[in-house]
Amino acid sequence: MTTTGRTATEQRTAPPHERGTPGFRRLGAALWLSGLATFVLVYSVQGLLPTLSAEFGVGSSTASLALSATTGTLALAVLPLSAVTESWGRARVMTWALAVSAVLAVLAPLAPTFEALVVIRALQGVALAALPALSMAHLTHEVSPRYLGGAVGLLIAGNSLGGLSGRLVASWVAEFGGWRAGLAAVGAVSVAATVAFRLLLPPPTAPTPARTRLRDLGAPLRRHLTDPGLLCLFGIAFLLMGAFVTVYNFLGFRLLAPPFALPGALVGLVFLGYLAGSWASTGAGRLGDRFGRRPVLWTSVLLTLAGIWTTVPDLLGAVLAGLLVITVGFFGAHSVASSWVGRRSALLAGAVPAQAASLYLVAYYAGSSAGGAVGGVVFDHAGWTGVAGYVTALLLGALGLALALRRIPAPAR
Repeated sequence: MTTTGRTATEQRTAPPHERGTPGFRRLGAALWLSGLATFVLVYSVQGLLPTLSAEFGVGSSTASLALSATTGTLALAVLPLSAVTESWGRARVMTWALAVSAVLAVLAPLAPTFEALVVIRALQGVALAALPALSMAHLTHEVSPRYLGGAVGLLIAGNSLGGLSGRLVASWVAEFGGWRAGLAAVGAVSVAATVAFRLLLPPPTAPTPARTRLRDLGAPLRRHLTDPGLLCLFGIAFLLMGAFVTVYNFLGFRLLAPPFALPGALVGLVFLGYLAGSWASTGAGRLGDRFGRRPVLWTSVLLTLAGIWTTVPDLLGAVLAGLLVITVGFFGAHSVASSWVGRRSALLAGAVPAQAASLYLVAYYAGSSAGGAVGGVVFDHAGWTGVAGYVTALLLGALGLALALRRIPAPAR
């Protein structure tokens, strides 16, 4: 590898942030905002899928391309971009990623056709690609290891609130002003979050990594992809996200149709379940730090599995209760698994934590794109009962991988 001014052995400018310090609070708030801004943009169209389907005359599975295009390009670009751009300075790259994606969010309401909207959404995925992995890597380098689980939980809480805000803002505004007004409101939220993020983010205490070229990624990539523990965690991310995004993509279609026949503005309120995700991600991270990651991960997956079957009866109370349980279980499992990736990769000889975080997110967003697309086909042909069966298969796969982790020893330092 080559270097630029800074080297990989350069000393820290200050110790890692401890919980309760001003730096920890500022860092947590800034990265919470980065998660909010990212997921406001990525998932804002999820609540608009029925509207887009009606507006452009396309089926539910086709309408879901407005979301799958973003998560698909994000999955493809996250590994090379996050690896190469980390040496440019994590704070600088995160700021530019948010700024470019916010500009694209302002352009999205101007799309003349559904195809043009899908293209803009795909470009947003590329713009955002480096951000999630760099945020996770930034926490790993800037926060004391004993508080990392809670800090990652706070970041994911921002993710969940961002997903909630994007869906609610877009759905509510679209109910009265159309989908273009809904996406314009989301663009305004993303611009405000970007500005606040940059003002709050404290100066980094860890040195900038050495410059990485794409051809230098091969050895650590092989190290990550040959570690059985990391492979299990990547598989869990893929399966969990495929299940979760399927539920939220197509539940709106179900609630708009008989026997529920709810108005669009009321259907948008189901995304308030994301508030439970904010609580669950932070709480699960701390529980994992205290009691161990394995039992918290198993419990979270089982909760998600119980939640999907609670939604099957045509009873609105059961559907909403099941959705709440699904959200708590998913965000709890995601919080534990993502922080586990950072810790495990930090102990592996020849591994690069930022690349491990990128691989986790490749699996995560690939699950969102592929899993959600297949879920749309299942919904079109087998209805909600088919969706419950499909989601169950994904969750059982995730549970199997989570149980397999108990037989995989932690790597030696």
